[in-house]
Amino acid sequence: MSKVQISFEVYPPRKPEAMGELQEAIKNLSGLGAEFISVTFGAGGSETKNSLEVLKYIKDHSSSTPLAHLTCVGTTKEQAASIVEEFREHGISDFLALRGDLPQSGQLPHGALERADQLVSLIAESRTSGKIAVAAFPNGHPESHDSRRDIDALLAKQAAGADFAITQLFFYASDYFDFMELARSRGVTIPVIPGIMPIISAKRLQRVLELTEEKEPTELARALKSEEVGAAREAGIDWAANLVSELVAGGVQAVHLYAFNEHKNVTETLRRAELVS
Repeated sequence: MSKVQISFEVYPPRKPEAMGELQEAIKNLSGLGAEFISVTFGAGGSETKNSLEVLKYIKDHSSSTPLAHLTCVGTTKEQAASIVEEFREHGISDFLALRGDLPQSGQLPHGALERADQLVSLIAESRTSGKIAVAAFPNGHPESHDSRRDIDALLAKQAAGADFAITQLFFYASDYFDFMELARSRGVTIPVIPGIMPIISAKRLQRVLELTEEKEPTELARALKSEEVGAAREAGIDWAANLVSELVAGGVQAVHLYAFNEHKNVTETLRRAELVS
């Protein structure tokens, strides 16, 4: 097995009949030696049941640690504590603490949590085991603009008890290394795992750019528009594999791949990066 730690993200299937495929993917991802598999979560607890079902499957049927996403914006401290306790009662003790998207109105209910560091504190106050992960943004959070307030936020999450961070996706190794140099200079000491996504279609790239406000990677965008059968997938996997290879060559010791609930594309990415056989 590779000395580089690998991990993956999946999400609760939108249709019950897709659960079997996700379970098969989880078995394959865990079989690659995944340290943990994270599961996304609906805002305000709307998907608690679905997330918990997937997390329990990871715990009971794989060798990987389940990592539960939690979003907190608009949720009261009591509501968040209740969700954390529910997950812990089912043996889930590792969490990825996220703020989540602000409501379109910009108005939060009275007493609602506003920031991810508040959720980190809440989890840390009552934990007896498990780790707390948080998000990091190599090219800045969309709301930070040029101020890099995202690093202030990361420092607050670190101070509140975060054990490590996972980055939002980026497209160039220099994005990560430049960010790490800046973050370390500002006092960030926790490990920061780069998040990588093999993007295999122009449509998926466009959606990702809309969500993250990242700048379009021109070369990848051009390659994904190829009309040759299988060419877009090849280009996307090659791009992700080369990115992983550059990160590892630069000293990165862990990578996190966004799996889109399947295993073939991320497995091939890791194989081409020579992290799995």
